[in-house]
Amino acid sequence: MIAIGSDHGGFELKNYIVKYLLEQGYAVKDYGTYSEDSVDYPDCAAPVCDAVVSGEAEKGILICGTGIGISIAANKHKGIRAALCSDAYSATMSRRHNNANILCMGGRVIGRELAYMITDVWLHEEFEGGRHEKRIAKIHEIEQQ
Repeated sequence: MIAIGSDHGGFELKNYIVKYLLEQGYAVKDYGTYSEDSVDYPDCAAPVCDAVVSGEAEKGILICGTGIGISIAANKHKGIRAALCSDAYSATMSRRHNNANILCMGGRVIGRELAYMITDVWLHEEFEGGRHEKRIAKIHEIEQQ
């Protein structure tokens, strides 16, 4: 299952991504927000992060206006490796080398078709492991401090 959430700035793109994922056959849980009324992105990030950390969701997608605020908020959650991606190459590398478990995008920064491409790449790419595993382990060590 893919967990997804947004603030008001990412609301429109989130709805497009939800529909797109459902059409692709993914199970999706939408954690809101459910309107363009102003909300705080840390509050929107939390339930998606909780779903990923608990194992309820395999991966998560978060969207705010730029993707910056919601990615910062997500990365404060223990066990989350959120990657802000505005292009397919960054999405690829965030999975291959960083084993990102949450994709962040900016609803006011990228268009719908690019967002679909980024989402596809990110969901299909696998973590390479190997030399990258020790780097992920170092991130976990930082989280323990």
